[in-house]
Amino acid sequence: MVTAEFLRSLAADVAAGRPVELSFDDFPCFAAKALEGRAHVTPAALAEISAGLTPADACVFERAAKAIDEGDLAWIGFKYVYDASAACENVDNEVTKKYGDVGSGCGDSFVFFCNDAKEIVCGREHSPRDIFQMKDATRGPAMHAEQFDGLTWLAVALFDKVRVWLLGASDASAEVAALAHHVGFDVVAVDYDPAYISEERFPNARRVLLGGGNFDELSRIAANPSDYACVLTRGHMFDPEACVWSIRNNLHYIGMMGCKGKNDTVHDLVLSKGGTEEGWERIKRPIGLKFGAKTPAELAIAIVAELVDERYKQNYSEAARAKHDSNLGR
Repeated sequence: MVTAEFLRSLAADVAAGRPVELSFDDFPCFAAKALEGRAHVTPAALAEISAGLTPADACVFERAAKAIDEGDLAWIGFKYVYDASAACENVDNEVTKKYGDVGSGCGDSFVFFCNDAKEIVCGREHSPRDIFQMKDATRGPAMHAEQFDGLTWLAVALFDKVRVWLLGASDASAEVAALAHHVGFDVVAVDYDPAYISEERFPNARRVLLGGGNFDELSRIAANPSDYACVLTRGHMFDPEACVWSIRNNLHYIGMMGCKGKNDTVHDLVLSKGGTEEGWERIKRPIGLKFGAKTPAELAIAIVAELVDERYKQNYSEAARAKHDSNLGR
């Protein structure tokens, strides 16, 4: 993730009119992999935006640095114009909310800041339509990035991804890893068997291979209280060890797959291995939202849906969630 120190240095260079070159490491939304399927933007767009920065843009990087210092839910976003005439001339149609008689406020690409409170910082001319689309960056982005002709929108988060520990390399775990990565979690998969915790099965996860043919070495690994854990060991063989580790690390969310009869057995084993009754009650059993999922792929949808819901509740206040649900008619 981009650092506050780097952003302040960048702001100073931009304010002084010194040339800067933004990198894919700091702004990965422009990397080739992130742009797969986006017809109107290529990695070369980042160089174009770098070359077009002016002292007016320094305020964006300064505000972004402050947001990182404060632990704010915030984003640096980019408006990328590939057809200036179309960007300025397109108008709202009968379906969309009306944002005035003009499209984009200018035919230039630019950088902007937005946070979850919908604060916008932008040093360039922009229209009401632009403001609507800049605020849309808070969706991660963005539901409406490709809505209007001539321009598109990209963004990078200024906060860390939530880390999810997949304890066990079962088939369900492999399916969860793919979906969890796709919706923006930092995924770590753990198992003792290299045949199961392979790169082929977990291509987008950090893989931790335990020694000894069991989960005993799991106790040597540290996790953060803000992390999530999904207990998905193959055949439930090492669910007790995974639960005890999750409880001892006081993880924010712990979920375990399994039926009531198996869970009663795991309960007794968890307590015998040093877990507490209070910790056991914190474990979501069974893991995942309930909608009839049976296969590993279906179970992964149920599990990741629950992870998304938990992340949403963790990141947003009750008042913000109520407003969001009201806007959606829920």
